[in-house]
Amino acid sequence: MNAVRAVVDIDDTQGLIAADRDGLLRAAAMAGAQVRATAAAVDEGALESIRAERPRSVVWVTGRGTAESAGAVLAATLGGSAVEPIVLAAEVPPWVGPLDVLVVAGDDPADPTLVTAAATAVRRGARLVVAAPVEGPLRDASAGRSANLPPRLTVPDEFAFCRYLAAGLAVLAAVDPTLPVDLGALADELDAEALRNSAAREVFTNSAKGLSERMAGRDVALTGDCAATLALARHGAALFLRIAGQPVAAAGLADALAVLRSNVAGGPTGADALFHDEELDGPAPAPLRVFALALTSERPMLAARLGGFPDVDMVGVQDVPDADEATAAGGVDRPEQQLATLAVRLAMAAVYLRLVRG
Repeated sequence: MNAVRAVVDIDDTQGLIAADRDGLLRAAAMAGAQVRATAAAVDEGALESIRAERPRSVVWVTGRGTAESAGAVLAATLGGSAVEPIVLAAEVPPWVGPLDVLVVAGDDPADPTLVTAAATAVRRGARLVVAAPVEGPLRDASAGRSANLPPRLTVPDEFAFCRYLAAGLAVLAAVDPTLPVDLGALADELDAEALRNSAAREVFTNSAKGLSERMAGRDVALTGDCAATLALARHGAALFLRIAGQPVAAAGLADALAVLRSNVAGGPTGADALFHDEELDGPAPAPLRVFALALTSERPMLAARLGGFPDVDMVGVQDVPDADEATAAGGVDRPEQQLATLAVRLAMAAVYLRLVRG
C-alpha cells in the first residue's frame, strides 16, 4: 500500500475494524443476506399477483444509481434467454399497458421518477412491482395495487446492487418459470465471497485486499469486453468514487488497450525514462493500471489479447488466491452469479482502499 497515503496497514485486522466507524465492511458483506431476504419475500407470496400470464415485456424503471446498474446487468445477462424482452427505461414508455410488467427500483420513495412510473403503471393497468421502500409518495402512487419487494435490511444504496439484482431475477422467474433462477444458491455464493475477503484474512489470500493494493496510488480503469461486464465496470467505478473517494475510469477493454498501446497514460519512456531523476523531476508517473472484468466464458479469448500488456489484470470469479477456494468459486457458472460475486469483491476492495487511509 502507498506509504504516503496509508495510515492503517491493510493486514492489521484490529486497525481496519477500528477505522471502520461507519460499518462499511459489514454493509459490503451483507449482499448474501439481502438476496436471502428477497428470496424469503418471494416464498411468502410477494409476487403472486404478477404470475397470472406471461407478459409482453418486463420494463425496469429507475432514476439513477445502483438500481440502474443492476438493471443493466440483468438485461445484459438474461436479455437473450428470457422469453419476454427486458426494457431499461428512465420513465414509463408510452406503449406500456395491461400486458406488461413494470418494475420500479430505487432507494428513495419520494423520487419523482419512481412515483410517476408507479402512478402511470396503475393508471394503465400494468402489473407493478415495487423494488423500493413502499412508503410516502411511492406508497400513495401504487395505491395498494403493486407486488412489493421492499428492502428488509438497511444498507447504503451503494451496497444494494445484489438486492436489486435479486429482485429482478425473482420477477423474471415469476413470469417465466422455465428460467433457471436459484436465489438461495446465489446468496450462499455471495456469503462465501464476503468470507473469502474478510478483514481477518491477509492480503495474499484475500482478493479484495489484493485489488485495493494494486489500485493504491495508481490511475485505474475498470473495463469490460461485453455489455454485462461493462455495466459492472461502470458500477465499480461509482463504488470507488462514492466509498473510497478515488476516481476510477470505466471503459470498454478495447479503449483501454488502445491507451496502453499509445502510452498516452504511461510513465516516461525512452530517453525520458533513462535520464529521469526523482530528486529533480519528482516521482515518475506510474502507468495506467487496467482491470479487465471477465466472465468464465471470456477468459481464453481475453488471455490471448492481454498477453503483451503487463499493466492489465484479469478479474474473474476464479481469481482467488487459495487453490481450493478458486475451484469452488469456479463452480459459479451463470453470468449473473459471477457478476454479483465480483460486485461484492469490488465493494469490499473500495472499503479497504478507504480504511487504509484511516
